[in-house]
Parts: sequence; C-alpha cells; structure tokens
Amino acid sequence: MNELIRVENVTKQFAGHTALDNVSLEIPRGSVYGLLGPNGAGKTTLIRIINRITAPDKGQVWFNGHLLSPEDVPHIGYLPEERGLYKTMKVGEQALYFARLKGLSRAEATARLKKWFVKFGIESWWNKKVSELSKGMAQKVQFIVTVLHEPELLIFDEPFSGFDPINANLLKQEILSLRDKGATVIFSTHNMSSVEEVCDHITLINKSHNILSGSLSDIRRSHGGNIFEVDFRGSREALTAALAAAPCTLLDTSASDDEALQASAGYDALKIHIPNDEDIRSVVALINDNASLRSFREIIPSMNDIFIRAVAGNL
Repeated sequence: MNELIRVENVTKQFAGHTALDNVSLEIPRGSVYGLLGPNGAGKTTLIRIINRITAPDKGQVWFNGHLLSPEDVPHIGYLPEERGLYKTMKVGEQALYFARLKGLSRAEATARLKKWFVKFGIESWWNKKVSELSKGMAQKVQFIVTVLHEPELLIFDEPFSGFDPINANLLKQEILSLRDKGATVIFSTHNMSSVEEVCDHITLINKSHNILSGSLSDIRRSHGGNIFEVDFRGSREALTAALAAAPCTLLDTSASDDEALQASAGYDALKIHIPNDEDIRSVVALINDNASLRSFREIIPSMNDIFIRAVAGNL
C-alpha cells in the first residue's frame, strides 16, 4: 500500500450548498501533495474532513490502511489558513502550551522548540509577547508548533501567505526536508510557482469536483501539446520552406524580441507543433539537414497555465 490517505467518494453539503461532490483521491506516502483550486472550490472543506474537524455526509477517508478515526488525529499536524495565537501570552510559553497538548513532555518540548527557534532565527523572541511579533514571525511560530511532534501527516493551508521571498524559501526547504525524512504533506495554495517548486503530486478541485489528479511532471507533460522550440543557425527562410512539407506546423514565422536577440548572437528560433511522437525524429533530422541545430526542446506548460485552462474548462 503506497498511499497514506485515500479519499473515497466524499460528499459534503452545507445548508443546501454542495462543498464536495463525490470526490476521490489518493495521497502517496512520503510525498508533497498539492491541493489546488479557486476560492470556494472545496479545498478547505476536504482538509477539515481529513483532519476530522468535520465529517463527510457520504464517502470515506482511509488513513494508513484503516478508516480515519479519532486515534489518528495525534499523527496529523495542521496549519490552517486562519492564524490563531494568544496575543497576551509570551511566545515560548505559548509554544510550550501547544507542544504539551500534542503529548510532548515539558523537557522534550523545550529542547525541540529551542532547536527550531534557532533554525528560524527567532530565539531572541522566546520571552516576548505574541502581540509584538510581525505577521511573518507569528507564522514561523505556528509552523514550528505544527511540525514539532513529528506527525506522519502534515497539512499546510496557504503556508506562505504574508512571507517575504527569503522566508518563503526557508519554509519551502523545511517542507521538502520533512518529506525527505518520511512525512507526507498536503499543501494547499493559490501560488502555482510554489506548487512547481515543492509538489510531487496534485489534485485540482473546481466547483466541488476533482477535475485533475496525478504526478506534477506527468500532468505538465501530458498538457504540453507536443509544442517544441528550435534554436538554430542558418537561413530562417530555407528552414521554414523545408518544414512546410514535414509532419509539423509552424506556430510563428516572425521573430519575437527574444528571438531577435538570439539572431543578433548568430542564432534564430522557431516554435513548431509535431502532433505525433513518432514524427519527432524525422523532423529533427530535417532541421539538421537544413540548418545548424543548436537545441530542440519541448515547451512544457506551467501549472499556472494548466490551472487557468482547467478551471475555464479548456483542457
């Protein structure tokens, strides 16, 4: 059994609104799993069901090979999008309080917290009040108490919200490190560049339905459309004339600004569509016969492009 979480045909309604409609997915063990979708799609509802904050009206959630139960909650760490720290408490005191709630002894909690505070550069804030923390500092504290008890499953809902690029990168590296140490991570975000940087698999939920699931690399490649960029040296006119009889379609014949820069360095570029994979080799050979080929690469769409097309119903 490779998956840690299996969601089977889950449906959830609130006052006549269907938040999730027969949603199924599998979250592989030891992976970072992106849960994507526009606002109101049902992502947060699914996260709350997995975290046992609410229950599905229909369907089941399996955890580690058995039906999800209250006994599984200590093995889950959840950082919600809605942040919540007690502003009048001291930072270290509050972190210890949350750690003790998760079953750690005071001595073990203190030792682990000190290490994390040093790693995140906030050790000087231990005796300061939470009200004195910036938003980013407070989020660091909440991230730490989420992962401190080393749960099997970590759920992060928009974890980079409000972070500057340096601290966002710090969190990304820590999430990948936790995965590499064996944790399974559910990662919900609207930031598609972050998805490409940290996620191994994704599910895209739209209008309460799972409309796209799979490994990130497979999804990006399968929606590439067999479009290639050719960098070459030689006559543009001669190459386009030769390609006119090939099993491909030129997507542009005029040089863009970037291509003009390449041309000034002695290179030119074309974009072509080759519908059938079996024709790629012959097209490359034809290019070699009619120009000096510098590079031939497939143009893989970004997750941002796929997200927009999928939500618009254009996949």
